[in-house]
Amino acid sequence: MPADNRTIFDPLTYILTGIPGTEDSHVWIAIPFCLMYVVTLFGNSLLLFIILTERSLHEPMYLFVSMLATADLLLSTTTVPKMLAVFWFRAGEISFAACLTQMFFIHVSFIAESAILLAMAFDRYVAICDPLRYTIMLTKSVIGKMGLAVVTRSFCLIFPLIFLVKQLKFCRTNLLPHTYCEHMARLACNDITVHVWYGVAVAILVIGLDIVLIAVSYGLILRAVFLLPSKEARLKALRTCGSHVCVILMFYVPAVFSSLAHLFGHILPGYIVNLLANLYVLIPPMLNPIVYGVTTKEILKRVINVFYRCCSRSSLLS
Repeated sequence: MPADNRTIFDPLTYILTGIPGTEDSHVWIAIPFCLMYVVTLFGNSLLLFIILTERSLHEPMYLFVSMLATADLLLSTTTVPKMLAVFWFRAGEISFAACLTQMFFIHVSFIAESAILLAMAFDRYVAICDPLRYTIMLTKSVIGKMGLAVVTRSFCLIFPLIFLVKQLKFCRTNLLPHTYCEHMARLACNDITVHVWYGVAVAILVIGLDIVLIAVSYGLILRAVFLLPSKEARLKALRTCGSHVCVILMFYVPAVFSSLAHLFGHILPGYIVNLLANLYVLIPPMLNPIVYGVTTKEILKRVINVFYRCCSRSSLLS
């Protein structure tokens, strides 16, 4: 039960209430969310399976795609199962430790995806602007170190935030008007100025820097592309970047809209803010494998081969 606003307490359990104002429609809202999650699991798992089992795809671009698929699976699996439990079974109870863990993995996944997209932009820059040194610069050892750097950076940036939240005293309520744990500090009765400024610093100095570096990389790529002598060469170079640009937009645009919605939450209806936050953790992980599967010829060919083998086996068994 909610505690009195004047009482300082450390709740053992929080209650996720879902999307405020849409309680009567929770069952129906959960259906498309569940379908998105199924597509996310299937698409990213298939992508990982194909890249890891096909030795011809053990190249930098595809290894970065497998890292992105892993981050997508982590983000969606951290949030969606509990989200569906809230919608369908009203099972919103979550312990403080589980809430902190969920918040940790949500933010780690976000920062990791941003770093992976930056690494992919660098990969495309080297492939197009300095192709002769591509295999020398981006060896499997280098890619492994880049993956380790992504994980280390994400952990080091988010762990202090979790530590700060753990030191807070909570006195307002144990009701979280959301489908997953986010912005827990808002329920604290302590001064959360440090938390706010830490979040702003990470957003500007880390995510903002990633966006700037990605933009610079693609600016240099476009300059190199338009200096190519033939139209066919220019189109081929642009096609190799098309899927990555789509993924970048799908990742950052919902994140920006969700952040703006939280910033202007006093203007927008609460259910709009909440719905945008839910779509942010659902849509990019669902669409990323579809984009790469459709636009990347090598991956599409392997996907077709997998389905062909499955159909052949089922016909033989029948």
